[in-house]
Amino acid sequence: MKVFRVTGEITKPNLKTTFSKEILAEKSEHAVEKVYAEIGSKHRVRRFHIKIAGVEEVPVDQIENPLLKKIVTGEE
Repeated sequence: MKVFRVTGEITKPNLKTTFSKEILAEKSEHAVEKVYAEIGSKHRVRRFHIKIAGVEEVPVDQIENPLLKKIVTGEE
């Protein structure tokens, strides 16, 4: 499993905000789908309101989420 950082923007009529999310996935396409699902369920945003600006694979030493870092490195 790899860690991807997905960045983008939510544009609803009364809400406009940017986001950056680290996701554990096999491929970048799976990471994008997971972001759509998570943001859609938490913020009640439809997919056409979410614009993905970029997806990049994150090296282990640059992972910001401590839980993902532990999972990837195998620490306990």
